[in-house]
Amino acid sequence: MPTKPARAWQRMLSGRRLDLLDPTPMDIEISDIAHGLAFVARWNGQTRGEFAYSVAEHSLLVEELYSRLYPKAPVKWKLAALLHDAPEYVIGDMISPVKAAVGPGYEDLDQRLTAAIHIKFGLPALLPKTIKAQIKRADKISAWMEAVQIAGFSETEANKLFGRPRSEVIDGLAIDLRPPLQVRQAFVARHADLLQRL
Repeated sequence: MPTKPARAWQRMLSGRRLDLLDPTPMDIEISDIAHGLAFVARWNGQTRGEFAYSVAEHSLLVEELYSRLYPKAPVKWKLAALLHDAPEYVIGDMISPVKAAVGPGYEDLDQRLTAAIHIKFGLPALLPKTIKAQIKRADKISAWMEAVQIAGFSETEANKLFGRPRSEVIDGLAIDLRPPLQVRQAFVARHADLLQRL
């Protein structure tokens, strides 16, 4: 008797049914992304504060840092910065050691979801390498801020792991943990603002 294949789709709150093995842009909704990311904790939840530091909050910070680093960048790349971790609304946020242990399957899944999300919102399925590198730079600055402000790292330790950011890039920015509903609303609002300016 043949075995039934394992279910590889997830029902979203929007009513969409997202096939993880073959995601399509039609199955992507920003409300699902924002909701999921607002409930996914970074640093495996090992952060100070009353609320988990969510991937949605992190994504907003990365987009802000990207905009500070590259103020003349086209709006589409700012949108790409906001969505840089969007697949995690389905697959969660894995710390680097876990990703390494899981192997290439994680990366393949991440790439398929990223492509569908990008196409849905008018971005290229694959970002140019220079843009990816620029977003990664903002991502590392965000990681430094998170490490020092909420994850219990010393500045010396964070400098070794992520590199010390220039003070003018992070000047005036502080991580302020908010309830998931507020973060979700902020993410949706920022996404709408960027889309309108495309």
